Amino acid sequence: MTSSRLPTADLEAFARQRREGARAAAERRFNREKELGDRAAAFAGEALIGRHEFRNQVTLIVELGRVHALLEHLRDALGFDVLVDVTAVDYLKLDGDHPERFGITYHVSRTADESRLRIRTYVDEDEPVVPTACDVWKAANWAEREVYDMYGIEFRGHPNLIRILLPQEYSGFPLRKDYPLRGRGERDNFPVIRRGEGGTA
Repeated sequence: MTSSRLPTADLEAFARQRREGARAAAERRFNREKELGDRAAAFAGEALIGRHEFRNQVTLIVELGRVHALLEHLRDALGFDVLVDVTAVDYLKLDGDHPERFGITYHVSRTADESRLRIRTYVDEDEPVVPTACDVWKAANWAEREVYDMYGIEFRGHPNLIRILLPQEYSGFPLRKDYPLRGRGERDNFPVIRRGEGGTA
């Protein structure tokens, strides 16, 4: 007598296979990113001042004067066609060895194989000015405006470097470590905008 019962799927084996496949893919991607990091580091040459690999992420640290050329090289020679983000860190009260107060980090990706790299440079507190990346990736436009708005770091050559989150007349840069945690009372000066017929804010 032939059984009409369908075979039972081994869900545990299937899940294990998926996990192993994901681990192998992550390892391949990390190895590829390390190789791309090597090529980018070779281009940077003596301007490369550091390299970190943390949680399978590669970060290159380069001198400010060389960062724009490296970003162009990443786009043109290594195929990084997407700027994911530009962000900053104020190291004023943070431990560690940092040559300047502010660090700027560019997160770049290439859509062909999902490779990612991070490029960091440091900028002086007394003259916090870096070259814009808008001519390399147009996506830098708003990200650089946000860094300018929150940290007061200027991007030379930016087409429209004005605040993006705060009023243009706002005084101060809220993400700097010396900015008061509770603000300077500026919220009391903002107008209240009423919405709806009930007049609720």
